[in-house]
Amino acid sequence: MVKVAIYPPNSLILADLIERKGHTPLALQKQIRQKIKDPEIDSPPMNITEEDPIKGLKYAAIEVPSGVRGRMSIIGPLIDEAEAAIIVKDAPFGFGCVGCARTNELSTFLLRERKIPKLEVKYPTDRDETFLMVNQINDFLDNLDESEEE
Repeated sequence: MVKVAIYPPNSLILADLIERKGHTPLALQKQIRQKIKDPEIDSPPMNITEEDPIKGLKYAAIEVPSGVRGRMSIIGPLIDEAEAAIIVKDAPFGFGCVGCARTNELSTFLLRERKIPKLEVKYPTDRDETFLMVNQINDFLDNLDESEEE
């Protein structure tokens, strides 16, 4: 079983494909769920602790907008934990965008810099491309099993 980072990080479609192949998706939803259930957080709408902005500084400089640092305090540890990655390029907002272009650029940059197996696929625009994308992802995930056994 391999921990697979996905980008966009909140894509339920990618998370489901990864789980069906027996791997662990490193998805934003699980991180957010932990934050919401954390008894340390007094203000659920904000879901932030004093340490979160400091964690974000590991991934983004102080000059970067605070929203990027806040997002990176959650996404950055997922990237660090990843043993493989799947990046979907040119995905529409509904596919799982985090809503911040700078966070998207920084996250994909950090994933590409990691020395882990990566698959980059283009978001499909028709039925044939959709089948191709799903097959590419399945092949990639199957090959992770083989490389893990070696």
